[in-house]
Amino acid sequence: PLPRSVRAVAFENKMIGDELDQERTNMNLKIESCLTLLGRILLSLIFILSGFGKIGDWSGTASYMASKGMVAVPFFLTTAILFELGGGLSVLLGFKARLGAWALVSYLIPVSLIFHNFWAFTGAEQRMQMINFLKNLAIMGGLLLVALRGAGKPCIDGRGKTT
Repeated sequence: PLPRSVRAVAFENKMIGDELDQERTNMNLKIESCLTLLGRILLSLIFILSGFGKIGDWSGTASYMASKGMVAVPFFLTTAILFELGGGLSVLLGFKARLGAWALVSYLIPVSLIFHNFWAFTGAEQRMQMINFLKNLAIMGGLLLVALRGAGKPCIDGRGKTT
């Protein structure tokens, strides 16, 4: 058996180690919360800005949609704005973020196929459309993480990872 003084030092070292572990855990949780919020800001920004951009240039956006062969342009333009602003704000604020993320994923599928159909182009335009198509796939990947794991903290729902 170890002498009492050695056991006391070992116990004290264990207590100090436990306190340090708790401080590291608390710091990691704060960093995780900050990075989660930053990720949601970056992921939602494109949708929020795009939604307001469509409102600000309604006729230009409508003309572009019509040039892609879309019908019922006012309906689809309004729907696009609602998806972008609603889904983007949902992800940003962490309010029903899973639902918002699923909505944006479902929105991005036809948008990518209709507006970034790189297979219909050649040369530089094909490369540009392919880049935009792949960017949309990458954004969908981030949205799927939110859809499956939740908003994380901080969030308006107050439920953290279960939003």
